[in-house]
Amino acid sequence: MKSSEGQSLFEVIVALAVITLIVVTVVAVAGTSIRNVSFARNNEHATRFSQEAIEWVRSERDSGWDAFASRATQPVWCLQNLSWPASAGSCAGPSDRIPGTIITRQLEFSVIDASNINATIRVYWSDAQGVHETRTVTTFTDWRAQ
Repeated sequence: MKSSEGQSLFEVIVALAVITLIVVTVVAVAGTSIRNVSFARNNEHATRFSQEAIEWVRSERDSGWDAFASRATQPVWCLQNLSWPASAGSCAGPSDRIPGTIITRQLEFSVIDASNINATIRVYWSDAQGVHETRTVTTFTDWRAQ
């Protein structure tokens, strides 16, 4: 006489294993999708913040080369908002982030000569995958003097 209970129990265990494997796979795919969406959103914000900053720096250059060049003697500025902070310096911590975000924006100057200044906008954030960054580099010239 065959025992059909043993075979049924085996079938239930196999079915539970298959269902568990499917659920684990769906959860893993959902987690990866959420991380990718979060990265894409932060990258889009960082790119926009970088473009806004480089346009703001361009307007500062256009409003007066001498004032712009004197600010460029300080190599690093932390730009929470699009205005000159009280003093120059690198972004040291969470208090230097753009308000309402996890993103930090930093302006780095490099003076080439009296009429050429490189500006690098470095926008970065940190998440569970590490530190991510976008950069925009532009050379500004004293175009009115030429």
